[in-house]
Formats: sequence, structure tokens, C-alpha cells
Amino acid sequence: MEILDDYEINRRLEDLEGWEHKGDALHTSFQFENFKEAFSVMTRIAFEAEAQQHHPEWTNVYNELMISLSTHDAGGVTEKDFKLARSIENIIDSAE
Repeated sequence: MEILDDYEINRRLEDLEGWEHKGDALHTSFQFENFKEAFSVMTRIAFEAEAQQHHPEWTNVYNELMISLSTHDAGGVTEKDFKLARSIENIIDSAE
């Protein structure tokens, strides 16, 4: 999988509200009403990540979920990261 350059990453980020490019990854965070809601969304994301065979780095503290996406095999951001980011956005949107 080919690493995307900064121009292409920034262009694609225009379609993903709340995501940013830092280092070799895409980053975002979400806040939910409570831990149960956050964990429920994490479970849905986990099933999608497994289906795509691409897994996020994430942390969860109570109602906040922080996500980083990077294609470690390639050493940076690739199309796989944007595909999963769009799927995550769809999951978040359907949870609201």
C-alpha cells in the first residue's frame, strides 16, 4: 500500500470533520454521553475494523474515545486509513 503525501492527506481531510494529520497518522476524538455509549460505539468500530483487516490505535477514558489511524506496514497514512476513518464517521453518525 502506497503512503499518501501531505497534499493528498490534507485534501482528503477536508471531507472528514474533526480529523487531523500529525506525525504518521490521522487523529480524532469523540465524546459520548457516558461510558456505556462510548463502549457500544467502540464495539461497532471493532467489528468494522476486523472486517477491513485494519485496526485503530485507540484509548478510551470514561466517555471519550481517542483514535489514531496509520498503516504501520507502509509506515504512514494510506487509503486504508481513510477508508476506515469514513467507516468510523458513518458509525458515529448512525449512533447519534
